[in-house]
Amino acid sequence: MDTNRLKAQAAAEGFAACGVAPADAAPRAGERLETWLADGAHGDMLWMESRAHHRVSPKALWLEVRSVVMLGMSYAPAGDPLALEEAGDIGRISVYAQGKDYHDVVKKALKRLARWLVAEAGGDVKVFVDTAPVMEKPLAEAAGIGWQGKHTNLLSRENGNWLFLGAIYTTLDLMPDTPGRDRCGSCTACQDICPTQAFPAPYRLDARRCISYLTIEHKGPIPHEFREGVGNRIYGCDDCLAICPWNKFAEQAQANRHFLPRAELVAPPLADLLALDDAGFREVFSGSAIKRIGRDRFVRNCLIAAGNSGDAGLVGPVRALLGDPDEVVREAAEWAFARLSDST
Repeated sequence: MDTNRLKAQAAAEGFAACGVAPADAAPRAGERLETWLADGAHGDMLWMESRAHHRVSPKALWLEVRSVVMLGMSYAPAGDPLALEEAGDIGRISVYAQGKDYHDVVKKALKRLARWLVAEAGGDVKVFVDTAPVMEKPLAEAAGIGWQGKHTNLLSRENGNWLFLGAIYTTLDLMPDTPGRDRCGSCTACQDICPTQAFPAPYRLDARRCISYLTIEHKGPIPHEFREGVGNRIYGCDDCLAICPWNKFAEQAQANRHFLPRAELVAPPLADLLALDDAGFREVFSGSAIKRIGRDRFVRNCLIAAGNSGDAGLVGPVRALLGDPDEVVREAAEWAFARLSDST
């Protein structure tokens, strides 16, 4: 199989990057995962632990796999994700979640490409995007589409940080690409900007301190020590990504049209979001990755942002949630109300 034809077809399906790695690539990824889990740095993400034995290598998940096709779909933003940092009455949503749910978009494209590969060259295939026990970032580095930066995310010379990753496992023996080379050098911008000091060392992330983890994966009350650092971020955090100098080479024109931001998610007023009940939440976030965390966790995030805002205009919407049926929402409302009362 000529991998140049494969890459051309991948581009036709909307992928900005495509590379091939052998199934035994990234052998040290399993060791690093075991150390990370042993440190408890995965927090409440227990699925990382329960299926760690499948994550250590592609063959541990599927014994017959011989090659891994790694693909990246760009979601490069047109504007600066840090621009609304001081807008206290606005909720900041991570760039990746402002458009359509990437799980659906990437998986559909992966399936189309996998069907094309089977029709052209035979073999068996399996496709994965995010929800399976696959070490996407080390495999993407092994496939040459980038390298895992000091913030642990994949970096690309052409696309910066802004790539959704997907994988096609195949029984075909495909010509592998040259692995990516670390180009972070002495830069520490991603480490220095983190509001909650989530990086104990370069190339290491403690998810328990990460705002993306705290606002998306963490189900209980957000620990008080991190609340001020959360600022007005209500779903995810782009700081370590947005500050990376390699983004200057990323072209927004490369971005897949499905990930263009919905106007209502670019700069949503916190007052509107605090008023959402479950039905309203589901309606607003239909087709969005945000929908999966549910109304209660999302409103909890909005209350933390409101408490950090210093905006007296949010006292009313916060007060209305002091009697919310959800215990975690009530606690966040009490905290936000006290903060706003002290600042007025």
